[in-house]
Amino acid sequence: MKRADGRAPDQLRPVVLTRDYLLHPEGSVLVEFGATKVICTATLEEKVAPWLKGQGRGWVTAEYGMLPRSTNTRMNRENRGPSGRSQEIQRLVGRALRAVVDLPKMGERTVWMDCDVIQADGGTRTAAITGSLVALADALARIPGIQSSVVLREPVAAISVGIVNGVPLLDLNYGEDSTADVDMNIVMTGAGEFVEVQGTAEHVTFDRRRLDALLALAESGIKRLIELQRQALALRAERVFRL
Repeated sequence: MKRADGRAPDQLRPVVLTRDYLLHPEGSVLVEFGATKVICTATLEEKVAPWLKGQGRGWVTAEYGMLPRSTNTRMNRENRGPSGRSQEIQRLVGRALRAVVDLPKMGERTVWMDCDVIQADGGTRTAAITGSLVALADALARIPGIQSSVVLREPVAAISVGIVNGVPLLDLNYGEDSTADVDMNIVMTGAGEFVEVQGTAEHVTFDRRRLDALLALAESGIKRLIELQRQALALRAERVFRL
């Protein structure tokens, strides 16, 4: 089966990581999953929230938002605080990153991840997690006397999968996501362990066989994303990495 954009069912969209995308943050990455584009910035603070003071460990937290014309029609700015969807996604990003960070080795520091969607075509949360990992690594590398490779135990990445017209697909764009019978977002570490599995039967229920097929499809895509992340982490002098 060929998809509307010409991809095979198990094919990722073109993925691009551009690090040092912004001038001021300790870490910044523009991540592109096809037409989806998210700016991920990491801000390092030499303090923790009051509830963490005196515990000798750090924290990684995230915020997420979409620009008004990141979508095909204008959406309102979230001036009164993040929507329920934005809160769900930013909590997911934070959980994903904390799963691979040795928080005690950070010391009492906080890294704020800001994930701003400038163009949306499906998979914004999975792109945000994948790009944030590299921005986080760059921020951790700025902590004096600490090796970021010690604090950051392994990469973490995410991808969407789904069933559209009875066919399991990898890395859904908006058109596919909006018509999917089953929609899932999977987050996995470089060691192949799950951080989160979000799965919903939108129109048609699915059995264990279908679930296993979707998980296997997601795992294959995440392995490729983690290879790209590892390349970026190993070649810090380079700025642009493509898959």
